[in-house]
Amino acid sequence: MSRPIEARIDLAALRHNYLIAKSHAALQGRPAKAWAVVKADAYGHGLMRAAKALDGVADGFALLDLADAVALRDSGFRQPILLLEGLFEPDEVTVCAEYGLIPVVHRIEQLQMIRAAALPLRLPIYLKLNTGMNRLGFTLEQLPAVRRELAVSGAIGAVTLMTHFAEADGGRGIDFQLERFETMRQGWPDTSPVEISLANSAAILRYPQTAHDWVRPGIMLYGGCPFAESDAASFNLKPVMTLHSRILAVQEIKPGERVGYGGVFEATRPTRVGIIACGYADGYPRHAPGGTPILVAGQRTETLGRVSMDMLACDLTELPDAGVDSPVVLWGEGLPADEVAAAAGTISYELFCALARRVPVVEV
Repeated sequence: MSRPIEARIDLAALRHNYLIAKSHAALQGRPAKAWAVVKADAYGHGLMRAAKALDGVADGFALLDLADAVALRDSGFRQPILLLEGLFEPDEVTVCAEYGLIPVVHRIEQLQMIRAAALPLRLPIYLKLNTGMNRLGFTLEQLPAVRRELAVSGAIGAVTLMTHFAEADGGRGIDFQLERFETMRQGWPDTSPVEISLANSAAILRYPQTAHDWVRPGIMLYGGCPFAESDAASFNLKPVMTLHSRILAVQEIKPGERVGYGGVFEATRPTRVGIIACGYADGYPRHAPGGTPILVAGQRTETLGRVSMDMLACDLTELPDAGVDSPVVLWGEGLPADEVAAAAGTISYELFCALARRVPVVEV
């Protein structure tokens, strides 16, 4: 019998969450198209698995790696594909043209690569504006040079203006970035109408007025909530990944006895300890402290002590019917990944992306 751990991927939930994103992006009365963000192997859910589930539903796919984009095309996906970090090498320009890919341009050198490629067609681009995230993108002061390059290039097709919100999920919000974006947008020639893409998951849910032409839902597609003070269910989002395991063994310990490496948990009463087939080598966060929530046989309890490479412990004292082979949910259906992540001092994005290769994946 194989080790009793698996990740179940609910493809219907993925499609449901995409349509929730689309419904929020239509609240302004003019429905926006939505890029399904499938970077990082679809946030650990499997690129091809997610793309197949969304085929015929998603308006387009957004990711980072050129090889992944080519793989989607070679697998028959005809939707628009957006490369979120754009071009890294000059020879990638011809690949974008050949496969019908749209690069994000955030450096003048990328525009120069496109011009130098002497393409037989005009390449559509997303032009990234730095409005306050300060990672990628052009500043207001750089826009005159950008416009000059576009004027002499002749190789650029449709231009979409985009930016990325740094604090759509936080207290400062987006007003300061919207003001900068509008200032930069007003400097664009009226003779060059452009589409706009602003909203990530947090903005789609909290600031639907930012929907414009294209939105870019990421974590919400996978059932995660971008807001620490809310939960996914409040937005009708469903968990896509559920990490399942089982109880391997049960230990009965006395007051004063300890559990696991370092003995960080010490029993203050007679305690039934369940040992679960899951550890940090499976992708469970090693830094998750004792007290992190967990489901055993559908009932909530908590972890005890440190997470080991292949196992972790939980408290079964108040669950007398639970024992060896009892089913366990580490996160997902019935236990939001956001809640587990918060207890571990991280975010659900990291839990999903960290799922280890050795964990079998089952589509449901």
